[in-house]
Amino acid sequence: MFCTPIRRMATAARQSLKVGLIPADGIGKEVIPAARRVLEAIGSDIPKPEFVPLLAGWEVFVRSGTALPEETVDALRECDAALFGAVSSPTRRVTGYSSPIVALRKELDLYANVRPVASVAANPEEKPAVDLVVVRENTECLYVKQEQLVPTENGREARATRLITERASRRIGKMAFEIALGRPRKQVTIIHKSNVLSVTDGLFRETIRQIPFDSNGRYDSVKIEEQIVDSAVYRLFREPQIYDVMVAPNLYGDIISDAAAALVGSLGLVPSVNAGDNFVMGEPVHGSAPDIEGKGIANPIAAIRSAVLMLRHLGYTAGADRIDRAVDQVIREGQVLTPDLGGKSSTDDVLNAVLKKL
Repeated sequence: MFCTPIRRMATAARQSLKVGLIPADGIGKEVIPAARRVLEAIGSDIPKPEFVPLLAGWEVFVRSGTALPEETVDALRECDAALFGAVSSPTRRVTGYSSPIVALRKELDLYANVRPVASVAANPEEKPAVDLVVVRENTECLYVKQEQLVPTENGREARATRLITERASRRIGKMAFEIALGRPRKQVTIIHKSNVLSVTDGLFRETIRQIPFDSNGRYDSVKIEEQIVDSAVYRLFREPQIYDVMVAPNLYGDIISDAAAALVGSLGLVPSVNAGDNFVMGEPVHGSAPDIEGKGIANPIAAIRSAVLMLRHLGYTAGADRIDRAVDQVIREGQVLTPDLGGKSSTDDVLNAVLKKL
């Protein structure tokens, strides 16, 4: 599993750990409370946690006309870290609505979405069959949401601006290299489509390839590979073991990391962390899953693992290790699993099994 802090923040002065909790929509309201329970259970491995319930999401938009209240953003600026659940963004255009998670990433400059995808080996002494990290640029690409719809003589024409900057590409590239330094294989694969998008993806690719030359030898031990995005998806399913750290623009990273979840059994297992230079927010990769909302069968493991990534980022590795070991044991034993993994257990069953292992 991903065990290296992305950027360890100072922890010595903390007497408490103030964590903003944003369950948002759907099963977020079921899995974020489970992650909270686990954080409460690890005792002295972290400062005494203080949880701040906050609002965001589609349901908040329907009630108030805004998906991300200013009060939520202001409160997060006073927190040490945060956990975000899931959001039910509509597939149709809704006037006034914009995804709160996309907005939060921009407001707090959480420019990296780091998504470890790792299987759990049957024998704890064995290496997992899948062990990779997708490092996704979080603020640009098509997600800048600059779209327009104009009438033409041939009907309506939709256009979207795709933004790739040298600054953002360098930041995400350095994050990928730093993560690779802490992993045994020390390999970064740049994902792009510069054979077609030679300007935008070309800038992304060239900027990241330049990073080792500007780093006074810091990344000399890191091997650089690159892969066209469609070929990368094919090889991801055929031979996932060739990848270590994959770094990609926003859209490609989103797609690749969701696809990679199939390699380990379920989106319900895959965590992520939105990271910047001064703040970190854990976020399970799965969506709001309206089809199972309220049934009590949502898999809480991705949310729990996201809390683990948050702790690692903050430097609390002992607590993070304890939780990871407990989750691994539950998965390895295979007795308490939610339906997405072929089991019949509930969210609370899985949570209680993890707490028991702790």
